[in-house]
Amino acid sequence: MSGGVDSSTVAAMLRAEGHNVIGLTMQLWNQRRLAGHEGMPESVQGRCCSLDDVYDARRVAEHIGIPYYVVNHEERFERDVVRPFVREYLSGRTPIPCSLCNNHLKFDQLLVVAQQIGADSVATGHYARVEYDPGVGRWLLKRPADESKDQTYFLFGLTQEQLSRTIFPLGGMTKPEVRELARTHGLALAEKPDSQEICFVPGGDYKRFLDAYLAEQGGALPDTAGELVTTSGEVIGEHNGIHNFTVGQRKGLGVATGSPLYVIQINGRDKQVVVGGAENLYSCTLRTRRVNLVAVDELREPLRVGVKIRHRHAPAAAMIERISSDDGDDEILVTFDEPQRAITPGQAAVFYDGEVVVGGGWIA
Repeated sequence: MSGGVDSSTVAAMLRAEGHNVIGLTMQLWNQRRLAGHEGMPESVQGRCCSLDDVYDARRVAEHIGIPYYVVNHEERFERDVVRPFVREYLSGRTPIPCSLCNNHLKFDQLLVVAQQIGADSVATGHYARVEYDPGVGRWLLKRPADESKDQTYFLFGLTQEQLSRTIFPLGGMTKPEVRELARTHGLALAEKPDSQEICFVPGGDYKRFLDAYLAEQGGALPDTAGELVTTSGEVIGEHNGIHNFTVGQRKGLGVATGSPLYVIQINGRDKQVVVGGAENLYSCTLRTRRVNLVAVDELREPLRVGVKIRHRHAPAAAMIERISSDDGDDEILVTFDEPQRAITPGQAAVFYDGEVVVGGGWIA
């Protein structure tokens, strides 16, 4: 129970259906930890997993008459989500902390806790569907009825064991239907706005967060300043740190030319930011590492799928095939039918066969 309308409605509807429900909230980050530090704002409003959310979740549990507990996983969250987030940005990559949180905590440690207290399954407010296909003998992750709320992109890392013990009751509902159901159950937070920010980065200002976090850890922001170079290798300026850039960025480059320039590539090893015209942003291929396959146990031959390269990206037609990387680990090569804009290392590429998630991996 995150304290939002979705997970609260799930708890209420399952309770009304006669299930034995226990409410669990994961305490992942001290929202006041960096408040006011290095220019960080004092207010923590509008973020998921805040203290206000814990209060709201507890109030819902009392209203519907179920036991409620807060499980502290701050140490693991910092180790498996926050620190990798910092490392990725400082290496010139653009990470997705929500996917890391799902993989390492919400569908890993939460299932461990559920097993310890004797629960058969974990139900969440994610907009997704899970079904067992006896024909292939696998649990399938599917897109929800409300495509505007589809969260399968962030769930590609779920294993067969995790899917077998997970319930997504909202998979067949739209957001307006969920709010109406919340009203029916008398939930005071039926109109509560959705959280829009990364829980530990207020205002989405990750640069300020990096400064504050590293200062708190007793270190300064590493010097990642370097050269701005064109796609042909010409040096046209300098930048003050690769963590200030992401692929596709246009503003804040610090150079003026006769035509718009965009960040095409970030070379963490040489501290170079490669810039070019809009046409240079497009590519037909990408490689993914740390792949998790859901609908199949192995990719034995090339497969046609739709591929999302960011959360709001419509699946683009592509061919995927397994290849061996230089370090011997299996990777998946994605070849798109049409060039895709701003393929960004650190983000996820998720493969779809219609409404079914075939799998996904991290863009190399």
